[in-house]
Amino acid sequence: MYTHVELIEEVKVCTDALQPSTLLKCQTVVHKEDGQNVSFVLYFTRSDAVLKKLTMAPHPVTQAIIDLSAGACGGIACVLSGQPFDTAKVKMQTFPSLYRGFVHCFVSVYKQVGLRGLYQGTTPALIANIAENAVLFMSYGFCQNVVRFVLGLDQCTELSDVQKACSGSVASIFSSLASCPTELVKCRLQAMHEMEASGKIASGQKSTVWSVVKNVLRTNGPLGFYQGLTTTIVREIPGYFCFFEGYELSRSMFAQHMGRDKEHIGVVPLMISGGFGGACLWLVVYPIDCVKSRIQVLSLAGKQEGFLKTLMGILRNEGVAPLYSGLTSTMIRTFPANGALFLAYEVSRKIMMQQFAL
Repeated sequence: MYTHVELIEEVKVCTDALQPSTLLKCQTVVHKEDGQNVSFVLYFTRSDAVLKKLTMAPHPVTQAIIDLSAGACGGIACVLSGQPFDTAKVKMQTFPSLYRGFVHCFVSVYKQVGLRGLYQGTTPALIANIAENAVLFMSYGFCQNVVRFVLGLDQCTELSDVQKACSGSVASIFSSLASCPTELVKCRLQAMHEMEASGKIASGQKSTVWSVVKNVLRTNGPLGFYQGLTTTIVREIPGYFCFFEGYELSRSMFAQHMGRDKEHIGVVPLMISGGFGGACLWLVVYPIDCVKSRIQVLSLAGKQEGFLKTLMGILRNEGVAPLYSGLTSTMIRTFPANGALFLAYEVSRKIMMQQFAL
């Protein structure tokens, strides 16, 4: 049995796997030993060392499910690789006077509560990141199509890095609606010990997910889960522009340096690009995130002021420095956490595209 491949023509196509480019449309004939011949058409890239079969993009609904599932995988990887650093960040943002620095916070928490103290809020953090990243990446694909429509571009047109960043920025509005309730529960769990120690709440309260949820429902009702939503959206819109811009720009630079397309730069450059995107996000929005954490945690002790009043109160009473308390742990966390996020997202998405593409 042998296979004969004959070039029919060169065609312009657009698939999910590759940027729009010229492909080779080939008539492929498989000659079997029993004399039977099977004929079909395949498309190959000119640039591949080994001719590679391309698959057509899946149905839009299937595509949305793939993006949602891949985003969820990324969210799980992000939490598992960076939760202790996130706990330190929230504690230092909310109670900057209690800790001299990142290392002191880690050591103090370990002495007071043990290792489990660094993983307080892991369950809501998993729920938050799964929900946030699933919605974010599903919306990201949809928003890219919206950007193409607004700019009058063909649906096969590959967007620039800046256009992709704009898509991610708009998509973050939808992800904020999913992440705000679970982030509120996570932040309260992470700062529960400090709230009791400072006398802002009564000591001896249960620090479980369900106890926090019941307290929010009893005190503020269902809308209580959206305390800090405005601040979250204010944080996410510029933050995710920088996030996706940093990620795509870094991937483009690696691809240019390595002489490959962005889809084949390898695991390490991909994780570095994810970490760089995360670093860009946090350097821009960290003060806003600090205000968000204050609102969500301190509202446990009663009604908390909104974004502007909380921000002005911090500046007036404590100065600028507390707005950056915990930044060190965040920057340390961002490379493994966001690197793992994008690695899990890209790998799982590629696997699902291969499985569900027609």
